[in-house]
Amino acid sequence: MVNDFMSAYNFNFQHSYKELDGIFYSCVDPTPVADPKLVVINETLLASLNLDFSNLSDQQQANLFSGNILSKGSSPLAQAYAGHQFGHFAILGDGRAHLLGEHVTPSGATFDIQLKGSGPTPYSRNGDGRAALGPMLREYIISESMHALGVPTTRSLAVVSTGEQVRRETPLPGAILTRVATSHIRIGTFQFAAAQKDKTLLKALLNYTIDRHEPLLKRTDSPALSLLDSVIQLQSDLITNWLRIGFIHGVMNTDNVTLAGETIDYGPCAFMDQFDPKKVFSSIDRMGRYSYANQPKIIQWNIARLAEALLPLIDENFDKSIEVANEKINGFEKIFESKYVSMVRSKLGLFGEHKEDKELYTDLTSWMHKHEKDFTNTFRDLSKERLLEKQDYQNNDFKDWHKRWKKRQEKNDMPQSSSISLMERTNPWLVPRNHNVERALQAAQEQDLDPFRKLLESIKDPYQENPKFGYYKSPPKPHERVLQTFCGT
Repeated sequence: MVNDFMSAYNFNFQHSYKELDGIFYSCVDPTPVADPKLVVINETLLASLNLDFSNLSDQQQANLFSGNILSKGSSPLAQAYAGHQFGHFAILGDGRAHLLGEHVTPSGATFDIQLKGSGPTPYSRNGDGRAALGPMLREYIISESMHALGVPTTRSLAVVSTGEQVRRETPLPGAILTRVATSHIRIGTFQFAAAQKDKTLLKALLNYTIDRHEPLLKRTDSPALSLLDSVIQLQSDLITNWLRIGFIHGVMNTDNVTLAGETIDYGPCAFMDQFDPKKVFSSIDRMGRYSYANQPKIIQWNIARLAEALLPLIDENFDKSIEVANEKINGFEKIFESKYVSMVRSKLGLFGEHKEDKELYTDLTSWMHKHEKDFTNTFRDLSKERLLEKQDYQNNDFKDWHKRWKKRQEKNDMPQSSSISLMERTNPWLVPRNHNVERALQAAQEQDLDPFRKLLESIKDPYQENPKFGYYKSPPKPHERVLQTFCGT
């Protein structure tokens, strides 16, 4: 229902997604909850969206962000899509999410406003449509951290507790997250369109996506191929950023890859402590499909699934479509490699291009893996004076590497101060370590939000050293290590 108290503080909603054929969505309202309470609201994000709900009481805001009351202009829907989940294709959709509308800012920027955990939809597949407080707060923490780290991401606007319990392995307090995204158009959305075997539907989705994100692509000889090019670039950038900060998404299914190039769906995600290229945290990824080092290969595989869906639109000649699509997919490696090596140089404070650069990085990470060294702290330490005096770096293998690195730095065409500055801009001082996240979530489920608030404060400026947050910088002690994370669905 729409309530008058919202009329002066509206989202500026449009509903362009409803211009697509109704097969792409189902109109359905959120299911009201018993006793919504505001847990956290992102005032900074609100301001960037030109929104101000400060004149609403906490209870009014809780009603709004739970879906109990809809803002004027809301027209909720659940999106249909498909996806390869751990390699297996399935028809899916928003089983516990409602898109309220597309908020348009005064500058003309458009953002999806979506409730997550807001009740069942036609795509719920026997699910309850709900979410637990812990996973919703995890998404809030990690997505806001990713934003602060400079990684493209969906963002979290609010979390509301529902006053109800959800049953997973045990009863858990329920919650609803408000997510903000450039859009929720996924590779899986195009797979869903292609599965209908109706070229008209597929072309309509292509045109909508281009109009929404990159209108200039319409002027190209093959807009479908140009869109594929764009996704390759955006996803190459995104995965390079994940590798830069030691992030493991955990569930890189095609329905979790957006064409806008934003990180989405923070389930069993985590940041590495000790470096391990095969590291997996997700409790359901038993084969290591989505491990840290596999992420570039998986995104290439996912992009190939997008190319398959677009084949009817790439060229009138189907064989030609396959040929040029394969060229693009095979070209991913070169594009990614270029971005990856550039990132490597930044982490090591290197300017210019020299053949030994990637090998230096590989040798350092191999040393880190062998000696179980912390990923974040090791790279940040490289910008410190008197590094070799620290106990962690007394190893002869490291000293030999250090000499090679210093010799390479002598080839820089910039002063050492610029090299240090580059490393400090690239290598975060602090990330939301898994043991701190789990501790905060556990406390929140026991109605103690203080650890959550303190952790949230610590991640706001992750490249700036701040002794106040030194506690959050430390790696976990052996008994604190988090070995598995869970989707929480």
